[in-house]
Amino acid sequence: MKHSTRWLTAAGAVAAAGALVLTGCTAAGDTASTDDSSSGDLTPVTLQLQWVAQAQFAGYYAAVDQGYYEDEGLDVTIEEGGADIVPQDVLASGDVDYAISWVPKVLGSIEQGANITDVAQIFERSATTQISFKDKNITSPADLAGKNVGSWGYGNEWELFAGMQKDGVEVGDISLVQQAFDMNAFLAGDIDAAQAMTYNEYAQVLETINPDTGELYQPEDLNVIDWNEEGTAMLQDAIWANTDKLADDEAYADQTVKFIKASIKGWIYAAENPEDAATIVADAGSALPAGHQLWMTNEVSKLIFPSTNGVGLIDEAAWANTVDIAMNTKNETGGTIITTDPPETAYSNEYVQKALDELTAEGVDVLGTDWAPIDVTLTEGGE
Repeated sequence: MKHSTRWLTAAGAVAAAGALVLTGCTAAGDTASTDDSSSGDLTPVTLQLQWVAQAQFAGYYAAVDQGYYEDEGLDVTIEEGGADIVPQDVLASGDVDYAISWVPKVLGSIEQGANITDVAQIFERSATTQISFKDKNITSPADLAGKNVGSWGYGNEWELFAGMQKDGVEVGDISLVQQAFDMNAFLAGDIDAAQAMTYNEYAQVLETINPDTGELYQPEDLNVIDWNEEGTAMLQDAIWANTDKLADDEAYADQTVKFIKASIKGWIYAAENPEDAATIVADAGSALPAGHQLWMTNEVSKLIFPSTNGVGLIDEAAWANTVDIAMNTKNETGGTIITTDPPETAYSNEYVQKALDELTAEGVDVLGTDWAPIDVTLTEGGE
């Protein structure tokens, strides 16, 4: 089992120092563990990701690698996702214990009968953007009218549609292009404004040679529409749990607090040690090149830190905004994600608050107030 340093408050640092004295100066790297893990009596837990192994999920892989789940008595297995896997459905069917998915995608599943709960909103900010080359003169959603606009679909399009409709642009006012999960059509000029995650597709463009200069594309070559700034950002990666088990199974409810606590520690580790975290994800089987993986680790941490109220705590205003967009934004067929308000059980701060309280009592800085991203230099192909 591995352990590493964590952000400590001043009080926590003093407490930690005292603990070293009381335990005979046991080093952080020693193999001491909880009673459960020392006895080998770990509870098996399975986490379903919403996509394949990559640094979007670095915190969970780091929590496994660093032994944080074991510290809480959990033996966690991480299942990769894919285009044919709907994580919330896998969770609702009882095949896994927890799942990672975007809130708007799950709201639709809940309306269709999935009884699951957002127990920790890990990503506080949205990573979805719409990018274009400067010569297209697209600087706001209003400028998308009459343009070839790319979207992946599969539930990724709602922030785009909400931003457009807020600016008076309907889906019928654009030429909506089914975008592949790469930037080839954008680079070829077939898409004027392409969907791009800050931690992935945006970097793919910056890892490409500009044929006009012979050098890599630069941020100043692009205009970026950020849905956080436009007011139509929706909550993304969250930890989801089984609603019925939370209510009826005390052991599962306690386990959920432990799982969230260890996961938050994993995310803190990934933010503080991005190079190591990127390597951990690569070792877990990610096929992304090293440079791109490091960029992703760094950019994902920006979605979490600094945290406004504590990592994972669900902000009521952000939740309400996501629900409002899900109910009132129309797609190309006139449909919306949901037609009625989700049940009160759709999210709960009960379990993440307990996890945050325990971490704070241990001297962990759950806000990451002083955290700062590193500078990542991209190379061709993300190598």
